[in-house]
Amino acid sequence: MALNLDALSRKIGPITKEYTWKAVVLYALGVGAGFSELDYCYEKNLKVIPSFSIASIFEILAQIAIKSNVNLAGVLHGEQELIFHNPIPVEGTMTTEGKITHIYDKGKDKGALVIGESDTYHSSGKKLFTSICTVFARLDGGFGGENAPKTKVIFPDREPDFVADAVPSEDQPLLYRLTGDIFILHVDPEFAKLSGFEKPIMHGLCTHGFACRALIKKLIPGKPEKSRRMVCRFSKTLYPGNSIQTQIWKIEEGKALWKILNMETGDVIIDNGIFEYGDTPLSLL
Repeated sequence: MALNLDALSRKIGPITKEYTWKAVVLYALGVGAGFSELDYCYEKNLKVIPSFSIASIFEILAQIAIKSNVNLAGVLHGEQELIFHNPIPVEGTMTTEGKITHIYDKGKDKGALVIGESDTYHSSGKKLFTSICTVFARLDGGFGGENAPKTKVIFPDREPDFVADAVPSEDQPLLYRLTGDIFILHVDPEFAKLSGFEKPIMHGLCTHGFACRALIKKLIPGKPEKSRRMVCRFSKTLYPGNSIQTQIWKIEEGKALWKILNMETGDVIIDNGIFEYGDTPLSLL
């Protein structure tokens, strides 16, 4: 099979999804929240973790992979940017439309990048968030296309201002997948080995949710609605049960850099993290 380059700029959606407070709570539990963060887990005064946004549009992510015809045995989530326009209500209907904006060729042995962008609106009429997703197709490079422009986040040469330690459960993917991401790499041992892994791996977006919780707790405690933008690159895979540490550098008012380390290997598993926050939505600045 070859990548479908004709998918470039083709419309995806609209895709509509109804959700209730139970979906919001299930997501929170799936990314490690519990009694210590009851506002995310109890319908009384419930608040939504902003990274719930990307879990709620998994079908859009799947359509990016399907329409571009990537080899599913080599697909990984490469990068993710979320721009939060308004706080996500605890229930309602979301409608999402998007398109594949770029298909880059990293080379025959390095894979390809498929980038999709989408906007999601609530049934109230408010624009909730914009997603810019990069699918890393490890087995689809070498088709003669343009390579992606290089981006690099420069971290301060000092210890992080904040750290947050966590230990995802060995069963974490089994819970997280109930939020919508049912890709078999995270549950099927045989498929995981076929894809080159010892066993099913953590969803990158599950670890991403752990990071979102940590960023809010350290920078805007109790006020997830002040989240404005979250960017990252998924650099290495993580096995369930491995301990992680979110490291955060505050570089100016309203902006921080972050990364996540696998504390058992020292590997950076999520890199190039940017988090912006404040009282005014970015779209109004």
